[in-house]
Amino acid sequence: MPIAPYPRSHRHETCNDQVIGAILSGWRYDISGIPKDLRGDYEDHLRSCTYCRRRQRLHRTVDILLLAATTLSFAAFLMAALVMHKIEAYSHISGSVHVHLHGEGRAALARIPDSIAISLEAVACTGVFVSLLLWVLVAIATPIPGMLSTMFRERISPEERDRLRKQAA
Repeated sequence: MPIAPYPRSHRHETCNDQVIGAILSGWRYDISGIPKDLRGDYEDHLRSCTYCRRRQRLHRTVDILLLAATTLSFAAFLMAALVMHKIEAYSHISGSVHVHLHGEGRAALARIPDSIAISLEAVACTGVFVSLLLWVLVAIATPIPGMLSTMFRERISPEERDRLRKQAA
């Protein structure tokens, strides 16, 4: 048995059909938008070509990570906006009502000036808007919605789909 000159991890794998591989890479290895009767060659190629299958998996992983990062960013900015809104509302209430739960020195240090609380709230609201905009752009630019609708279509039986359509109408 001859020994390979390089270990398997160092060998450069390439696509076994350069034409179909170039078409798939141009579409970022997304065939979910192609009608089912026209994507047979591409599905066969993805089954047989480990290089293209690995690249497709990499692209889908990046897409999901982008969507998760924008979702987490949206949630973090929304939480920050809510917290800053509550702090600002509390500072207005605590200005007129004096409740002595802690020593006066601590309360004075813990109080955030109104102008800072309002500006931090504005920054957090801007972050919510930008994160939501980025989430929409990522959802449009990636094939995730199409993949999910295809996955749900395949998992739900035609009888169940008809029943759900009748219930929705």
